[in-house]
Amino acid sequence: MRRPVQVLVYPVRRAGDDWEFLLLRRIRSRGGFWQGVNGGAEWGEPLAEAAQRELREETGLSPVELEQIDFTYALPLDEEDRRLYGPEVEKVEEFVFLALLAAGEPQLDPGEHDRWRWCRFEEALELVEWPENKKALRRCYRLLQTRPGPRIRT
Repeated sequence: MRRPVQVLVYPVRRAGDDWEFLLLRRIRSRGGFWQGVNGGAEWGEPLAEAAQRELREETGLSPVELEQIDFTYALPLDEEDRRLYGPEVEKVEEFVFLALLAAGEPQLDPGEHDRWRWCRFEEALELVEWPENKKALRRCYRLLQTRPGPRIRT
């Protein structure tokens, strides 16, 4: 059975005096919606390691800096999803991370995603579908606004 814990990672890069978020579009058979990098944490795997692994698996990218955001939420499971986690599991906790990237373009797994896009905050907010993802995106952007610039060493 899967561990009822997921990570949501919003990769970002500097774009002039603002930031861009990397969004991925799930393939149609998996919903066809836009989101950040998302995936499950393995049993015994620290959350930060799960976030880095998911980012690498879904985009081929590695962060220069990874920060867990002070925001988490629970996703209710339907009956079909409960088969993955066990009949006693009713919700999955999702933890949010911000991943600062220096450079590079994503290499997608065509079995999971069919498109990617770098977006300014407003566009990203319009594209993501789920209310919790929107709240997480807002938190990440507010955190980025407190920084004078990216903490990326070149």
